[in-house]
Amino acid sequence: MSDQTIRVLIVDDHPMVAEGIQSILESYDDITVVGTLSSGKKAVDQVADLKPDVILMDLNMPGLSGLSATEIILERIPDTCILILSMHDSPEYISTALSHGAKGYVLKDVPTDEIKKAIDAVMRGEQYLCTGASGSLKPKGDTTREALTGREQTILLELAQGKSNKEVAHTLDISVRTVETHRKNIKRKLGISSTAGLTRYALEHGVLQGTSPGF
Repeated sequence: MSDQTIRVLIVDDHPMVAEGIQSILESYDDITVVGTLSSGKKAVDQVADLKPDVILMDLNMPGLSGLSATEIILERIPDTCILILSMHDSPEYISTALSHGAKGYVLKDVPTDEIKKAIDAVMRGEQYLCTGASGSLKPKGDTTREALTGREQTILLELAQGKSNKEVAHTLDISVRTVETHRKNIKRKLGISSTAGLTRYALEHGVLQGTSPGF
């Protein structure tokens, strides 16, 4: 791996963050930044052309979220290593990101060299959690409840933002019937009967945290 350049794509809707990370990574001889994109939708649309080995993906972006983009990209190009970059250290965020296929989770306030360590780790096939993330990821809550799948968590996020079944289907490029089926399964697993209940659950468990302006 030492004689091979690692192709990195940065996806973050905050230009200063993206430019700062790009500047850091371009100081390493074995890394090439192939692009900086401002949305999950752009990442999904351009990943095949940019061919990154590693994607540094922000979680909370307008339109298609980082989680949804992660799931779609990995369905299309499974070998892509996706590292979540986030300001949120809640266990719900971290476990949800990993269940969606992310290879690691790095908080945005880590020392600059930790991003490089994370990239190297996932390129070796390892999972990487920065110190703050690994410290907060502890089993808790009701372990008897049937867990949501990664796809169900993605759809829960979309529905909790007030999107209709049709809008969710369009965003995730699946059929409306598939969304309806997942919606029923989500309600059954969580013991929730209404859309308002799903939104409340999402808020209480950190699923929607950070989607409002200012994050």
